[in-house]
Amino acid sequence: MLSHLAIRGFKSLEDVVLELGQVNVFVGSNGGGKSNLLEALGVLSAAANGRVDDGALLQRGVRPGLPTLYKSAFAPRAGQAAPRHIRLEAASNSAEYSVSLQNPLDDPQPAWRYKHEEGRSGGTKYFGRGPASMREMPADRGLAALQLASLRSIEPLAQLLTALQDFAIFAPSTAVLRGTSPETQPREPVGLSGGRLPSAVNELLRQRGKSGAEPNAVELHSTQVCRSALSLIPWASGYGSTSSERMRLSASAAVGSRVIRFTDQFMGKDRNTLSGYDASEGALYVLFLAVLAGHARSPRLFAVDNADHGLNPRLARSLLAQFCTWMLGAPVPRQVLLTTHNPLVLDGLPLADDRVRLFTVGRTADGRTIVQRVELTAKLLAASERGWTLSRLWVAGDLPGGIQDV
Repeated sequence: MLSHLAIRGFKSLEDVVLELGQVNVFVGSNGGGKSNLLEALGVLSAAANGRVDDGALLQRGVRPGLPTLYKSAFAPRAGQAAPRHIRLEAASNSAEYSVSLQNPLDDPQPAWRYKHEEGRSGGTKYFGRGPASMREMPADRGLAALQLASLRSIEPLAQLLTALQDFAIFAPSTAVLRGTSPETQPREPVGLSGGRLPSAVNELLRQRGKSGAEPNAVELHSTQVCRSALSLIPWASGYGSTSSERMRLSASAAVGSRVIRFTDQFMGKDRNTLSGYDASEGALYVLFLAVLAGHARSPRLFAVDNADHGLNPRLARSLLAQFCTWMLGAPVPRQVLLTTHNPLVLDGLPLADDRVRLFTVGRTADGRTIVQRVELTAKLLAASERGWTLSRLWVAGDLPGGIQDV
């Protein structure tokens, strides 16, 4: 897992350093830089995989753009030089990978150019490149992807690079979850926008194992995720997926070969089956996060942008609390970065567990993004005893950063 992430010269992130946990939640105002954090990690992911271009960025959920819009363009502070390149680095407890990238503003190329790249583990430099060694290989090709083949999969640096390469930003869309809009990035397990939800839910349910057999850790976790997801959809007695040909669907519903199926516990037997097209969007978002937390093919490192989208505040709080339980209890450790605009989400976070970390994201008076961790200090605990929840403190502007005066 990533323990450290540093971003310099990327969009509004002129100089940001994060010490991460397993579940990391970022809250803040619109335009504060939350999505920029995720996209910087997406660029680092593409770099670790050997090439940074529009195709590689789209595959990871990063919005492609003009080179002029990627690199920070702030006026340098007194006594400081503006960063020449975008520099990104990530570290686990015993390995680190760093890269500097450039795409000329006046002559942009299809792929970004590597200016520096280095991989270290246990104090040993495994590979590196700089200006003096640039002639040894194309400037738009990464060295880490080539070196990974020679590293044993159990080595910390190999594990770090593999996790970075698999990173993706998931951003659920109601229309895609319902099946009325196509999935443009069908990334496993659920598609970046949720277009694989019917198939992914079916796969998650099948992970529970066969009835009567002694369940293993993966099967036990899958069962727990499936059951607790259902408890968050109080009107449903069951869910799954089926062939679209077997469902009664509106003629206006544009669907794939499979659709989500819910059973409504309050309706009559012959009229109690709903598709994802007919059900509430909140139920679809519950299943979306359940799949990401429980599916065997979820990335070891991923992000969810606007995780609370489409949820009422109370469901958002309960779902994010349950999501933390799913993530922390998984037999295969995974790490996630989440962004949210919903204050009530904060009240569902088990911040007494250091594996769960909350960060506020905002901008300074000169537009630079600052990220600050919110820890459970004695002051915050005393405020909670007086009835001041984290959500109330945030909205009142009493948490450090994250609130913009508008």
